[in-house]
Amino acid sequence: MSQAHGVLVLHKQAGMTSHDCVARVRRLFQTKKVGHSGTLDPEVSGVLPICVGNATRIVEYLQEQSKTYRAVMRLGYTTTTEDATGEVLEQAEVDASSITEERVLAVFQSFLGPIEQVPPMYSAVKVKGKRLYDLAREGVVIERAARTVTIYDLTLDSIKFGEYVEVSFTCQCSKGTYIRTLCVDMGKALGYPAHMAHLIRTASGSFTLDQAITLEQVEELQKNGKDLGDLLISIPDALSFLPQVEIPAERKKAVLNGLETTIHDSQLPEGSLVRIFSEGDFLGIHRVCQSSRGTYAKPEKVFQVEVGT
Repeated sequence: MSQAHGVLVLHKQAGMTSHDCVARVRRLFQTKKVGHSGTLDPEVSGVLPICVGNATRIVEYLQEQSKTYRAVMRLGYTTTTEDATGEVLEQAEVDASSITEERVLAVFQSFLGPIEQVPPMYSAVKVKGKRLYDLAREGVVIERAARTVTIYDLTLDSIKFGEYVEVSFTCQCSKGTYIRTLCVDMGKALGYPAHMAHLIRTASGSFTLDQAITLEQVEELQKNGKDLGDLLISIPDALSFLPQVEIPAERKKAVLNGLETTIHDSQLPEGSLVRIFSEGDFLGIHRVCQSSRGTYAKPEKVFQVEVGT
């Protein structure tokens, strides 16, 4: 297999770390240049975009994209990890009649927009060089600074009444959002201890679960002689959320040499990112700038044409 460049939309299975997935993709594609664009906890399944080859250079842009999850919030008890794997911290009997659709929707509404979250102790956040989950396993609990994240949408899927009350919902949010913590905080707003009983990531930016493939499927295709490069989304297509700007052929060489270039779309906001193309070739990612001479694009990442896709 020749050197491949692009994004593999992986359906990560529960029980694997994101690092495990990267290691297996490195072996499958026979390259060290592999990286993921957004960690998933080991027990969580779903969309994990894996960048291969030169696509590792766009990880930072993919990470900034919103994420979508389907989750189950279980009311009745909290845990040390804020999910179903932890030890019970607090319990309370839930009055099922108090958990109405109207009340849940009102709580959802109150969590939309920018909110403050305190990262859970069982998380990969580093404090003074140590991962919080390492401290938590040692029985150490430290104060954590709140972080601002954004909840773009919360949709109620169902409310299930049984031994516990379980609220299933879909959430679109910014990077860095802890759905575990969201469940705990929304449970408090409903008046009960709560935790996250189940979670699956259904989308990461424009990548969806429908187009995702498991590692087992990739390995099977490799055994059957499939060129794994065909499974990758090209670098420019993976960046389709950025506007496309076409430049004249005579500016192509200058841009590939890292020079700025004039662009004629004055509607593009200053500071925004664009994809630069010429004659159908993807040349790189540029930032829009304004000056007395007009609008121009300053290179952030240049991709040589022969390996740009």
